[in-house]
Amino acid sequence: MSEANTIFLGAGQTPQHLVLKRANRHGLIAGATGTGKTVTLQILAEGFANAGVPVFLADVKGDLSGLCQAGSADHKLHDKLTGRAARIGLHGYAYRASPVVFWDLFGEQGHPVRTTVSEMGPLLLARLLNLNDTQEGVLNIAFRLADEDGLLLLDLKDLQAILAHVAERAKELSARYGNVSSASVGAIQRALLTLDSQGGAHFFGEPALDLHDLMRVDRDGRGQVNVLAADRLMASPQLYSTFLLWLLAELFEELPEVGDPDKPRLVFFFDEAHLLFEDVPKALLDKVEQVVRLIRSKGVGVYFVTQNPVDIPDDVAGQLGNRVQHALRAFTPRETRAVKAASETFRPNPDLDVGRVITELGVGEALVSTLQADGTPSMVERTLIRPPSSRLGPAAPAERQQTVARSPLAGRYDRAFDRDSAYEILGKRAEAAARAAEADAEERQIRKSQRSSTRSTAPRRSNRQGVGEALVKSVVRSVGSSLGRQLVRGLLGSLRR
Repeated sequence: MSEANTIFLGAGQTPQHLVLKRANRHGLIAGATGTGKTVTLQILAEGFANAGVPVFLADVKGDLSGLCQAGSADHKLHDKLTGRAARIGLHGYAYRASPVVFWDLFGEQGHPVRTTVSEMGPLLLARLLNLNDTQEGVLNIAFRLADEDGLLLLDLKDLQAILAHVAERAKELSARYGNVSSASVGAIQRALLTLDSQGGAHFFGEPALDLHDLMRVDRDGRGQVNVLAADRLMASPQLYSTFLLWLLAELFEELPEVGDPDKPRLVFFFDEAHLLFEDVPKALLDKVEQVVRLIRSKGVGVYFVTQNPVDIPDDVAGQLGNRVQHALRAFTPRETRAVKAASETFRPNPDLDVGRVITELGVGEALVSTLQADGTPSMVERTLIRPPSSRLGPAAPAERQQTVARSPLAGRYDRAFDRDSAYEILGKRAEAAARAAEADAEERQIRKSQRSSTRSTAPRRSNRQGVGEALVKSVVRSVGSSLGRQLVRGLLGSLRR
């Protein structure tokens, strides 16, 4: 396999490369805090970009924003970086920035990222709102009703409006779909208020993200590196993990099948991956496992980044063929089990005691095993990870803003718009109904006044009745009363049905 079709990761006893043709078989970057995971993610992002592969990653600490700037010989780590490059045989090492596009759900540190409530769907929204099964069922009914009535659900106020509409029609909908309680609707509405207070409203609306804007290459043929500012987003971990899961699901749904391409169409890094799997319902976990298993045929590689490899469920971890394991600590029984589990996931190397070495690795060292050209995993190798070409550490705010201003997507997502959707349409229907009710009330009042006027001007008749007249009126009243009762019962019966 030519080195032109690989990404150089570093070297130990032998050089270690990631084969691009096998890069869509997913991967794992794991290790304790401070062992070098972020730098490994950085050099992988650079490598994919240089190979013409677009990248999406979440920057949870701000450090990865340095990808937009070239490293510098003035940096205090310059001698260490160049020394490492020489030590591992990285010839022609030079500083270079990557073609970065910044994104931010809050629109402060990058282009805004939005989707619609309809695109998010009830399953992910239920997780985002932390709903129980009963509440999730009511949410599904709300989506069904919106579909049947042709109501667009674009933002949170649309969802709040359709839920209020569901509450108004609770009796009718309960007969069709099962119990719709006001308590469940109220619980969902309160969860929406909490989401709104956490900034979730920024995520829902238009213009919605076009996935193809994540899959661009620049004029030099280098893949675009999409960096999501996630430092503030991490304060709402449920929103963070649900957003990334939604994006992954959208890629799976929208992209066509391509089989096994020579290189991925996109590589997706899922940092702080343990958040995805915490307290996740089994139905959703099954969906995640299915997406990870099948999305490789869409040309997408998914790389999970986490401190402890046991954070990844076995059904998902079994699909991660490319592994970079930084140091783990073993101070507790759980950590000891994690070390043992991690050491058993590699193809054994007779010259390496993985269980011992995994706790001895220094910063910037890792155990590496990748899929070879024939699809088999390489023997695990203790590896000194290569230095990055872009800046180590964050970009300055002014540098970030300059990158945003020069972005090929500048101005495309910056201004939100709000077209007529469920909130506006239901509001117009309510106004029309109120006007009709008011007009009807006025008409009844006019008729009542007219009847009163007629009675007051009619000539008075004698109250004296003959025996025959009284008998006839008594019969008429009896028959009329009976027919009236039957009619009322019939109407109530039909409403109950």
